[in-house]
Parts: sequence; C-alpha cells; structure tokens
Amino acid sequence: MTDHDHERGGIDATEEAAGIDPAEMTLDELREEIRDIDYELVELIARRTYVADTIAEVKAEKGLPTVDEEQEARVMERAGENAEQFDVDANLVKAIFRLLIELNKVEQREKR
Repeated sequence: MTDHDHERGGIDATEEAAGIDPAEMTLDELREEIRDIDYELVELIARRTYVADTIAEVKAEKGLPTVDEEQEARVMERAGENAEQFDVDANLVKAIFRLLIELNKVEQREKR
C-alpha cells in the first residue's frame, strides 16, 4: 500500500470506505465494529512482525547491525504523517510505533 492509497484521509473518508454510518448503528453494532477493528489491528501487527522478523534474518545473513536509526526515523516520520492524514493524535501513533519498533529490536537481538 502506498501513501497515495490513503489520499482522501480523515474519518469521513474512512467511514465512507467502510460503509459505516455511526448515527444509524446500535450500541451493539458499534461494539461489534470495534471488535472487528481490534481483530484487524492484531492481524496487521502479526503481519508487521513477520516482515520485521524476515528483515532481521536478512540483516543477520548480511552481517548488518540490528539497529538502523535512519530507518527508524523514517518510520516514525511516516507514522506521524499518516496520523495527521487521518486526524489521529500523532503522539499516540508515534508511541505505538515506538513500541512496535522496540519489540522488534528485542526479538532481533534475541535471535542473534
């Protein structure tokens, strides 16, 4: 997925893409929507972790260091930009990404 895949951004575009009209949903339906989103978030974290593990293997094969501060900075910058695009608190999103990055680094160090 590229940055251009989310050009419209914002909550309205997200609701429109998902076919959601919260004003017409019951509390139970809204909670079910949250359950579905939570599942998707965990699935995406699992996918990201798998790719990060693959990156760790490539780094190990090539004798590259576990930490790449420039790449981490790019990821954090992109996270902040994506947060702004969807009108989400950038500090929250960056904190989540910092946690994901740190967990990946711990796993990479443990596998070496």
